[in-house]
Amino acid sequence: MSDDEEAQGGRIFFSNAGRSLEAEDEIRLTSVGVDIGSSTSHLVFSRLLLERLDNRYIVTEREVFHESDVLLTPYAADMTIDATRLGAFVDAQYKAAGIEPEAIDTGALILTGVAVRRRNARAIGELFAAQAGKFVSVSAGDALETTLAAFGSGAVARSIRDAAVVMNIDIGGGTSKIAVAKKGDVVEITAIDVGARVIALDANRNVERIEEAGKRFAAEAGVALEIGKPLSLEDATKIAERMADRLFEACSAKDLSKETAALLRLDGLKNLQRPEKVSFSGGVSEYIYGREPAAFGDLGPLLGAAIRKRVEGWRGVEIVTPDQGIRATVVGASQYTVQVSGSTIFVTPASTLPLRSVPAITPDLPLSAEDLSSVEIAAAIQASLRKLDLHEGQQPVAMCYRWDGSATWQRLDDFCQGVAKGLKAVLDQGHPLVLVGDSDVGGLVGIHAHEETKLKNAIVSIDGVNLKEFDFIDIGAMLPASGAVPVVIKSLVFPTTTALGKVEA
Repeated sequence: MSDDEEAQGGRIFFSNAGRSLEAEDEIRLTSVGVDIGSSTSHLVFSRLLLERLDNRYIVTEREVFHESDVLLTPYAADMTIDATRLGAFVDAQYKAAGIEPEAIDTGALILTGVAVRRRNARAIGELFAAQAGKFVSVSAGDALETTLAAFGSGAVARSIRDAAVVMNIDIGGGTSKIAVAKKGDVVEITAIDVGARVIALDANRNVERIEEAGKRFAAEAGVALEIGKPLSLEDATKIAERMADRLFEACSAKDLSKETAALLRLDGLKNLQRPEKVSFSGGVSEYIYGREPAAFGDLGPLLGAAIRKRVEGWRGVEIVTPDQGIRATVVGASQYTVQVSGSTIFVTPASTLPLRSVPAITPDLPLSAEDLSSVEIAAAIQASLRKLDLHEGQQPVAMCYRWDGSATWQRLDDFCQGVAKGLKAVLDQGHPLVLVGDSDVGGLVGIHAHEETKLKNAIVSIDGVNLKEFDFIDIGAMLPASGAVPVVIKSLVFPTTTALGKVEA
């Protein structure tokens, strides 16, 4: 995965190895969410109870047992993230929570907004993932951040509880994320380069740092910015008002101006239906709801006031208070991304895990007939590999399939023979066989590939998970308490937009 590709998505599942989840009524997990944002960084530690519902597990209890301090994200002189100071902060928060990294079952680290565009963002992610125990992925995408904020703020739950269309606007230091929730689903999302810290000031109101979006808004407002020079309250207000105009347009207009469209980091909202309720989260929400009196050397107070004024004038829309404000994204990462799916998996050897950022292929496999054709299966797999330029076998792939019909020995054998032939280039390079099914046959398929097909490669066969083309999958190490493995599905968005939000090389 190249540095200019952003990991999106973040749907977390669990599958079980070496035992049947059907015999277990509940799973208890300790989870942590770490949010490294443009403006602030913080952690949330949670305990989760997952209970069995038919052949799936759902989160029935969520308990936050420690919220960290909030740290202004530290930057070094060259405008990269200061990894040393961040590492010390995270270590201190684990100690304050009274928990060792080894005691964490799962978690998510989210590099958000402008922070993810720093040159050392990937190194930061790898550093924290290594420190954080059982992390299965580093997620840095605008789509994931927007979705997590929608869940963590309570907007998704409110859309069910109040039977309303709910918009959550998460305003951070570098970007604002907009999600529309309806009947318990996030139905639309977008993100835009509007944030409180696109211009940072020192204690004397001198300009300390200017992001690209800050330069653009200052130019629109007719304000000259220069590092080390003061920014007057009047000029800062002009810039904040212009940002609020762009953000409100993205929230409400069907057709965007070219200036606003250029700021988008995801496709814009259709805005076909006006939301009935709007909640705010992110750091700027603390000003919108009057919870934070202090300023922190940025445009937060001014931007919050300008945004609230515009939404208050939005006819028929009610401003509501979220469950979480500044911590919405990290609470979403810690609690709301967990699901459980599937009943059996097969992994050999166990040391094969974790696997990270494995691209998915979704061949059109002929699996409906009673007599399967290994030749046709192999051909379909090879066509899918060629389509994604993976046919030379230089990296492992996750082969996805939808099992149809009975799992007799002969059908399993034909399937596994076809898979082995289709993935020959990958397997010949020594990569593991990674199979992802959507029904409860993962264990049977994995065992057959190992014991009957006699594959010498490592095998990871999981089920109950749906992948699509261009998805990437992370599979974490087995959880000793439950025998399950955490899985994160990430969708990649390739940089085809001229928006400001591209990751630096």
